[in-house]
Amino acid sequence: MPHTPTGGQPGEQSWLIRRTAEDLDRLGETESIFALGNGWVGWRGTLDEGAPYGMPGSYLNGFHEQRELSYPEDGYAFPQCSDTVVSAPNAALVRLYVDGEPLDLRTGTIRRHERVLDLRAGVVRRDTEWVAPGGRAVRVRSTRLVSLPRRPVAAVEYQVEPVDGPVDIRVCSDLLANERVPERSDDPRAASVIHDPLDAETRRADGVAGLLVHQTPRSAQRVAVAVTHLVEAPEGLATDPELTPDRFRLAVSGPLRPGQRLRLTKFAAYECAHVDGTPADELADLVTAEAADALAAGFATLLDEQRAALDAAWATADVELDGDPELQQAVRFAVFHLLQSGRADGDRTIPAKGLTGNGYDGHVLWDTEGYVLPVLTYLAPGLARSALRWRHAHLPEARERAAELRLAGATFPWRTIGGRECSGYWPAATAGLHVNADIADAVLRYVAATGDAEFLAEAGVELLVETARLWHRFGHWSDTGVFHLPGVTGPDEYSALVDDNLFTNLMARRNLRGAADAAERHPDAAGRLRVDPAEIAGWRAAADAMFVPYDRKRGVHQQAAGFTEQPEWDFADTGEDDYPLLLHFPYLELYRRQVVKQADLVLAMLRCPGDFTADEKARNVAYYEARTVRDSSLSAAPQAVLAAEVGHLDLAYDLFAETALQDLADLGDKTADGLHLASLAGAWLVVAQGFGGLRDDRGVLSFDPRLPRRITRLAFSLRWHGQRLRITLTPDQARYELPDAGPEAAVELWHHGERLRVTGADAVTRPMPPVPDPGPEPASPPGRRPARRSAG
Repeated sequence: MPHTPTGGQPGEQSWLIRRTAEDLDRLGETESIFALGNGWVGWRGTLDEGAPYGMPGSYLNGFHEQRELSYPEDGYAFPQCSDTVVSAPNAALVRLYVDGEPLDLRTGTIRRHERVLDLRAGVVRRDTEWVAPGGRAVRVRSTRLVSLPRRPVAAVEYQVEPVDGPVDIRVCSDLLANERVPERSDDPRAASVIHDPLDAETRRADGVAGLLVHQTPRSAQRVAVAVTHLVEAPEGLATDPELTPDRFRLAVSGPLRPGQRLRLTKFAAYECAHVDGTPADELADLVTAEAADALAAGFATLLDEQRAALDAAWATADVELDGDPELQQAVRFAVFHLLQSGRADGDRTIPAKGLTGNGYDGHVLWDTEGYVLPVLTYLAPGLARSALRWRHAHLPEARERAAELRLAGATFPWRTIGGRECSGYWPAATAGLHVNADIADAVLRYVAATGDAEFLAEAGVELLVETARLWHRFGHWSDTGVFHLPGVTGPDEYSALVDDNLFTNLMARRNLRGAADAAERHPDAAGRLRVDPAEIAGWRAAADAMFVPYDRKRGVHQQAAGFTEQPEWDFADTGEDDYPLLLHFPYLELYRRQVVKQADLVLAMLRCPGDFTADEKARNVAYYEARTVRDSSLSAAPQAVLAAEVGHLDLAYDLFAETALQDLADLGDKTADGLHLASLAGAWLVVAQGFGGLRDDRGVLSFDPRLPRRITRLAFSLRWHGQRLRITLTPDQARYELPDAGPEAAVELWHHGERLRVTGADAVTRPMPPVPDPGPEPASPPGRRPARRSAG
């Protein structure tokens, strides 16, 4: 049983996210929060009836269409097309008509309406009592799931019964292609909408079963969706199938008296393939069989399988946080969406929004390797391995891009779905070369945490080598023997085309050294890649001579060479309505001043902590806190971790709340486009790295835990070389144990500088040393300090 948190909220409630009729004006946000997925199929949490809606969506991982990019002035190596996620045929729809009136929560009278996302069961449940305009009332209950163990399968059980008199009902279960999606043009981060992206190819109807096969004209992908049904109804109700190129509908209609109930259960299966790959008829037969298998198993079996899969995942992934029930719930919500964002049984990656929405056009960005994979490496390493293998599978496109840019090795895209660069804004995309070091860093952390020698030999070495070749060619040796990386863009998108971005330089150094070590340990793989000793020596020389910009006058590192000498931003004349700055100021103004959109140098201290002294970290945190406006959801988490490390626990806790509640509270007014998976990952990173003090950059585990005042107990687990290590923290002590291991199993770690050996036979406890007084809290930009929660 889960631990019951203090603060008056039962432990059970922290596993449930509720929305009622009062939330109907926030449909887009709820649809993202209630999205269900399994790393292959994603259903947005729309109402069963499909209307009203914020943005409908039924997604398949990697399924997209291409659109042309246009430029006022074209240039060499500008991408000419972009990938855009498009909705697959939507099988989640079940429409209800009561005495001829459609169930629409904007009409009639709502007596009761509640939807619940159950984080342990992995389902969305709905309970609505509605009075039609004609005066008749019905109760509708539904349960929806996207199966974690069954890759192609999603299902919904829909029940309707009269409340206070007989009604004529008509239930229409739809499979709908080319569903209308609203456009948003008020924000450059919103998706580009392609209307009617699917061309009908094949359709079938057979009683209660139906099938649609479509293809995309430009990306040449084929998608097949099959549905079948179990109808449990009293006598007198009739079924009527209807088939068109873009819709299969099964209608069930007739009279219902009080005490009678109609239960319709729909089982759906999704597959997609390249048009030149699996033929349409073969794909159609495959999904038809998969849907039939789900029907044969039954909905109760799907529910049991779902709960079993999540029980196994939560054994490692759960976080117990006593003292703040709202954040306890928020952390579990965050981890749930991370767990359902990927798959271990295929080479698939995780887009920035997962499969919860079409924000950022459904693109994969550096968020995946920078934030999501470090968490999954510890909680569900198979998901991290799959995402890294997806990068490896797209090495051919990355090599082509490097050659196009007159570089060596591989240059991975800033934004992509199909493996090619999709961003037309080159100062932030093509110049954002740090994505390559982020991928290498994710490889190194995954291998260090798992010991997966097979992955390293088959894919990891190649990823490390090809990205190291990029840095070695791109860099520049000065006359004084220093290695520079000029003309790059780091994580902070309010600076572009800078020289020696410190984050990029340190991550490239880690990349170069990691590639050298891997090539020497795996000579066969190195030989296959034609790596010779001279090349390895060149990588090591460049890493050792890498320039690290530092301002001796101010005693802080520079985000990039010369950054601390640029003009300051005029915060006094910047109002609350001027944020985010990118929507109100030209980039020309942003790029030349000391204003930081998101953690950059602070993120470097998190990724490469051994490259900074404790005093340097404290001074850097203070300097950059005063200039970071957090116009990106990526920022709060690393800022929180470093604030905790240097002792500013109240600030760390308030930043923790910001990243954990980013979507549940819709803090950036962008949740309707899909969840911010990097911010959700950031919630776990703050728990483990901020309050748990976890560091792993040297290939060993070390912990320097410290708890904010609001947290009276914190427990989390992680996987290290196949063992589950559980860490339990209270204000007085830290406890380390291997709860599932035999007595011979052991993990070595460091606790506040003391080396410990934890075995399956004996847990180890150590006192929590007092946190040294860090002095006054660093100043934030006016009006940009996170909301105070630490004193609540």
